[in-house]
Amino acid sequence: MELHYQLSGAGQPLVILHGLFGSLDNWRGIAKQLSEDVQVITVDLRNHGRSPHSDRQDYALMVADLKQLLADLNLEKIDLIGHSIGGKVAMAFAHVYPETLNRLMVVDIAPRQYPDEHSQIFQSLLTIDLPLYQKRSEVDQALEQTIKDKAVRQFLLMNLNQNNEGLSWRMNLPALQQNYPKLLESVGQDSSVHIPACFVKGGRSSYIKQDDEDLIKILFPEAEIVSIAGAGHWLHAEAPVEFLNIVRSFFAYASPKTTKTVN
Repeated sequence: MELHYQLSGAGQPLVILHGLFGSLDNWRGIAKQLSEDVQVITVDLRNHGRSPHSDRQDYALMVADLKQLLADLNLEKIDLIGHSIGGKVAMAFAHVYPETLNRLMVVDIAPRQYPDEHSQIFQSLLTIDLPLYQKRSEVDQALEQTIKDKAVRQFLLMNLNQNNEGLSWRMNLPALQQNYPKLLESVGQDSSVHIPACFVKGGRSSYIKQDDEDLIKILFPEAEIVSIAGAGHWLHAEAPVEFLNIVRSFFAYASPKTTKTVN
């Protein structure tokens, strides 16, 4: 599958993968900052953003999608960042193609199996009859009945496309719901990967627990684990300055520095 992507900057290639319900648009501000140091390639995973839709989705397919993208761009060696589900794709990719990676950063996700935490969100989104609405604000109001967290709603509403034909979802909700159990599965449990790796977790997030840190050290023996105090699961959006300093330090793009506000 030919994934949709955006390029910015020049130099060492850095690929960034978003999480479930996300898109490369979620990383636009971070990409803008990092493009001062390197070439940033932000990617829409299959069934997300502007990438093609498919009835099939699992980690093996997403690893193959990423490998095809690198081949299309003639990239032999990259740095890789993945957040949440994108982090699992990144870990799975590292196990299959370790020779392709200089360094790996995984943002607030572990390689383990996760419990179902999103079925209610799927149900809420799929019950919205979009032809009945003309504005994002109207959809937001409808979602408020079942999704109380405004920040979560605003994140989800970034997936709405509006044109002369009305509102539509960019992401392939039916396929994502159907394949959701596969996205909860563990990755890379059969071997260890010896590449420099950094796992960044949010201090208020429960996605990486103490037992997970032990597992991470087994599967990625060279990994360091860093926490951003006060940040939740979307730590790159909640604490962009701290996150960017960690990225620049780990990948050795530049010394940690005061970073402009990310928009």
